[in-house]
Amino acid sequence: MEVTRSGAQPSIKGSEENYTGAVRIDPQFTPEEPARAGCTLVTFEPGARTRWHFHPLGQHLIVTAGSGWVQREGGPAEAIHPGDVVWIAPGEKHWHGATASTAMSHIAVQEKLEGKFATWLEPVSAAQYPG
Repeated sequence: MEVTRSGAQPSIKGSEENYTGAVRIDPQFTPEEPARAGCTLVTFEPGARTRWHFHPLGQHLIVTAGSGWVQREGGPAEAIHPGDVVWIAPGEKHWHGATASTAMSHIAVQEKLEGKFATWLEPVSAAQYPG
């Protein structure tokens, strides 16, 4: 058994290669073989969002604060709020982030396959972002 104390892991600034806007990532746990599941608390400042991306084994998002958006390719952007749980299927191209006026935080749980949690793609354009 291992207990990781609150504040023991430093926050990470979201990379411009994967995000638009200000994003803070707080690792909760990362897998050690043979485990594959990892978990982060991600906070998006107003207007911040991921790029389009997909996960090899899917992803759960648990919204903890604020208001945001999630969208899969070919579908409408859907509003998400605290308490909402989103399942994104393996290989499903999608993005998620805050609304233009409100920050949003979520817990993200995903599994690593062949060393990768996600494959990052192109940015969400201003025309695609609902605001």
